[in-house]
Amino acid sequence: MRLNRDLAKIKNRKIEAGKAVETSVREILEDVRVNKDSAVRRYAAKFDGFKGENLFAGEDEISAAARNAGDDFMRILRRASAQIREFHVNQTDKSWGMFKDNGVIMGQIVRPLRRVALYVPGGTAAYASTLLMNAVPALLAGVKDIVIFTPVKADGKVADVILAAAACCGISAVCKIGGAQAIAAAAYGTETIAKVDKIAGPGNTFVATAKKLVYGEVAIDIIAGPSEVLIIADENANPKYIAADMMSQAEHDELASAILITTGEKIIRDVEREIERQITGLSRGKIIEKSLEGCGAAILTKSLDEAFEIANDIAPEHLEILTENPLSHLPKVQNAGTIFLGENTPEPLGDYMSGTNHVLPTGGTAKFYSPLGVYDFVKRSAYSYYPRAALAEFRDDVVKFALSEGLTAHANSVAVRFEE
Repeated sequence: MRLNRDLAKIKNRKIEAGKAVETSVREILEDVRVNKDSAVRRYAAKFDGFKGENLFAGEDEISAAARNAGDDFMRILRRASAQIREFHVNQTDKSWGMFKDNGVIMGQIVRPLRRVALYVPGGTAAYASTLLMNAVPALLAGVKDIVIFTPVKADGKVADVILAAAACCGISAVCKIGGAQAIAAAAYGTETIAKVDKIAGPGNTFVATAKKLVYGEVAIDIIAGPSEVLIIADENANPKYIAADMMSQAEHDELASAILITTGEKIIRDVEREIERQITGLSRGKIIEKSLEGCGAAILTKSLDEAFEIANDIAPEHLEILTENPLSHLPKVQNAGTIFLGENTPEPLGDYMSGTNHVLPTGGTAKFYSPLGVYDFVKRSAYSYYPRAALAEFRDDVVKFALSEGLTAHANSVAVRFEE
């Protein structure tokens, strides 16, 4: 397989929903907003074949799923959850206050969001790992009311692995609804589904478009696009590992992007041969092949510094640094969702077990967005207390400032407190 060498084609690649998708999603959102449960049920039947009476999984279903998943898988879930918690606990924020000599008290209160919805894909694949990546930070933030939305087939059965992950996190509210109708139900509320304050979690283009359109009615995390990995490799990197890591992202989706930037022409040739060798044993080989043909690339640079300049411009979701002394290059990274250093830290480790979050900015948005974290599930309020004497110190300046902006009522609000 020969990888694309055209840098211009892949820079800051963005996948936008078409007008037809947006029109369809707008119709679904409005329908659910007005008709609530009846609309949700109608779309569940239309798109997923689900016509069940109960929109939520029962406690017996969740308990049975944990048993069906087996002791070993539950152990893996608990281990992954512990790893995620160990990393994310460092993101917890605290309220603070300051007391000034003039009697002024100022500070910030940090409060968890009241209720959040976590979207977990369950169509072509069921991602228990995504549930953990969303739920653990929300729990650490102190969110008390968490509801999971995940689509089901006609049989109304939520994948055992998803329910097992919910049980691992102590979450009992699992709604059997997916797609844009799930986002609408979470954003507007229905007779049986309470409105949330924030929606987090990745989904397909209909889910992503719906999240974008309900933003403002509720908060959202990010608009996630197809998965990406960018690998920076020197001449000593192992082409076998590079090929494997590129394909691990390419198997997600035909629109997934896998990019190699290297200082070695031989590395590129060897990686192309390794892809041809390894792909024959992979179950999603056809998806990988189409993904690499359409969105894969191999770029030759004169130096590693140039490679990092290009990487920072692309701002990938996942960045692997496969060089000698990879830690020495960490200061060069300005824009990346998450960074994997060295040949023994493959990206899939981060997807499941390292503890870093795998809900990440895509499509170049790592230039201004961050990975999902505890900070996504809290809000902050500022407060201040001024005694009369302290207000008097600022009275004239506040009045003059307000008058300079033509806001006489603002000025009066302060001045009136000092009238005889």
